[in-house]
Amino acid sequence: MSTVDRRSPLASANDAVHRAASAVRAWPWWIQATVLYAASRVVSACIFMAAALHQGVNPWFPPKPDYWNFINIWDARWYAQVISNGYPSVLPTDTAGNVQENTWAFYPLFPALAGGLSRLTGMNSAASLTLIAMLAGWGAALLAYLLFRQKAGHSQAMWGVAFFSTFPVSAVLQVPYAEPLSLLLLVWALLLVLRRQYLWAMPVVFLLCLSRPVGVPFAAMVGLLLVVRAVTHIRGGRRGAVPGTDEDSHSVRDFAALTGLTAVAGVSALIWPAAAWAATGDPQAYTKTETVWRGQDLVPFKPWFDTGVELFGPVLGLLAPLVFVALFGAMLFLPPVVRLGAELRLWCACYMGYLLMFLHPQTSTFRMLLPLFPLALGAVFLSRSRAYRGTVVAMFLLLQIVWIVWLWAWAQLPGGGDYPP
Repeated sequence: MSTVDRRSPLASANDAVHRAASAVRAWPWWIQATVLYAASRVVSACIFMAAALHQGVNPWFPPKPDYWNFINIWDARWYAQVISNGYPSVLPTDTAGNVQENTWAFYPLFPALAGGLSRLTGMNSAASLTLIAMLAGWGAALLAYLLFRQKAGHSQAMWGVAFFSTFPVSAVLQVPYAEPLSLLLLVWALLLVLRRQYLWAMPVVFLLCLSRPVGVPFAAMVGLLLVVRAVTHIRGGRRGAVPGTDEDSHSVRDFAALTGLTAVAGVSALIWPAAAWAATGDPQAYTKTETVWRGQDLVPFKPWFDTGVELFGPVLGLLAPLVFVALFGAMLFLPPVVRLGAELRLWCACYMGYLLMFLHPQTSTFRMLLPLFPLALGAVFLSRSRAYRGTVVAMFLLLQIVWIVWLWAWAQLPGGGDYPP
């Protein structure tokens, strides 16, 4: 007599899940990361399409646009304008002589690649910009896995990619913005720095500085890393370094290459402001253009205190930025973040310092936090619990809905305009 299988449907389903998970684990890492990233982008696309159904009257197209029109708004229109008209030789001004919004605020690498693709294939600029952004976002996810593998095992690195791919503003990785391309180059540069391939990092950093304004914090990071490694070398020479760790001293060649990378990063960070100066004859052409969107002169640190006072009042508002800096600094010394290593912690510190010094805090600030992606791996290190990690992904996706509906979809404010994403 045959034995009847009395397992419950739940047990059978659990077995099926385990078999599927085992099959997925047998895939090459790049296929796993690709499937994970693609799935997250499909979810983001569904959120975009749902939000588009509720899009009302706006400056770009009729209500309820399709997906492709809906993602080609905001800064995407500026990049398309760069492809069509280039950059002005004379800064546009109002009747009072104040510089107006113009394309010098948008770095050239992304529109240059898209314009070249359009000329080669005949695609319109919107399609070329979108395609490059999507491919760059995918490449950034693959390189993020390789970067995380320098500090963690396969499973942890893959969870890091999951956090990276579902972060509340990660939807920007599939729209015609420069963030995907800039992030691809940033991850690549950081990976080369971790591998001590400083010479190979030089051309990558050069391109990075033509994608978005992240050259200053990157130059600061490699400069500080040079100091840290020099101190480590001196101390290691006195007591004996441990090979394969942060105490492992650099060779003379390593120091020379790292010094060269610091110089290349510093000079490259100035190329775009210098290009704006050369084209317009105004040495402040770039900074004047950047400050148009905030309506005031560039005064380091001051906007954070102004915004703090506006939100929290004259006393708490002045304390709020200081408390934020203290909390962020303390976070960098938490054990899960310390595991990231000196290079990635220095990058996070320098980039946040750059934002505090030059950024005017506004709704676009959320998007500006993407370069802090190494902290995704720190969040993975915080707990081994799958429940915790799954909850983080779920919360990220819910907050992604908030970001798209609140900031990407356009709804006119009482005073005109809308909050930018």
